[in-house]
Amino acid sequence: MRAVRCCDREIQVVDVPEPTGEGLRLHVKSAGICGSDLHLLEFSPTLANTLGHEFAGVLDDGRPVAVEPLLACGTCDLCREGRYNLCRLGSGIIMGIGHDGGMTDQMMVPERCIVPLAEATRLADASLVEPLAVAVHGIRAGGVSAGERVAIVGGGSIGLSALAVCRGLGTEAAVVARHAHQVEAARDLGGVELEGEYPFVIDCAGTRESLAQAVDLCRPGGTLILLATYWSGMEMPGMALCLKEVRVVPSSLYNHRHETSDFQFAADLLGRDPDVAQVMITHRLPLDDARRAFEIAADRQAGAIKVVLEV
Repeated sequence: MRAVRCCDREIQVVDVPEPTGEGLRLHVKSAGICGSDLHLLEFSPTLANTLGHEFAGVLDDGRPVAVEPLLACGTCDLCREGRYNLCRLGSGIIMGIGHDGGMTDQMMVPERCIVPLAEATRLADASLVEPLAVAVHGIRAGGVSAGERVAIVGGGSIGLSALAVCRGLGTEAAVVARHAHQVEAARDLGGVELEGEYPFVIDCAGTRESLAQAVDLCRPGGTLILLATYWSGMEMPGMALCLKEVRVVPSSLYNHRHETSDFQFAADLLGRDPDVAQVMITHRLPLDDARRAFEIAADRQAGAIKVVLEV
């Protein structure tokens, strides 16, 4: 069967054996390209594992599902608390990084990672559940609730996911975006005009400039939620941060510390709001065209927001 891997910093579709072992067999139908996938290519010239942590498909029994791509140990202190996103095994628990991921034809998935999809959800769109779950986790951790005002810095897939979650919660949100197509997408998802200061600001860009702008947008005593990944380190505007007593809430992945898991919340949201996929998924390519798909995903100025491989 086919699998997408990185060899000498080049994306290749290679032949691999069909999966065996424990778990449920998943026939992958869609897999999204994340910004972190692009960064992995920069930092690791060769990756032994199949790429992809945003994916969905059909089980042997016909059930359409998304997959929460975390293979946490389940036994450490943090896993026992329900904070398995912080498992003592570290980032190696993520499928597509420390284990084979979903850019492939088939894979074996533990039953605990299976997330049912709403009947209305198209499998071609369901890889979006993962980035939506990232936003759900951070927004819950930050304490955002209905009726609040939120500013989001960054108009990529995580920024727009945060906007979609805010929209689902009944929360007014404005998005600061760099590119015209991101501004248009934010408007289509119900983003409002930026105005004044905000009790909640979400950084989804991960740069020195975005952090400075995010702190500037925070009202005194406000909350800054960090949804971005800071690949080049972090430079925080310390004076403004402290003078305003801004509360900083880091966020990583997703877990199940609420009545509904972050992932299930995201899956239900996507089922209720199909416009999210129509706006965010800008490119769809077959698995065999993975190399071209990665090139498109890396060119933000060309209009890409979320590029999805269809299997």
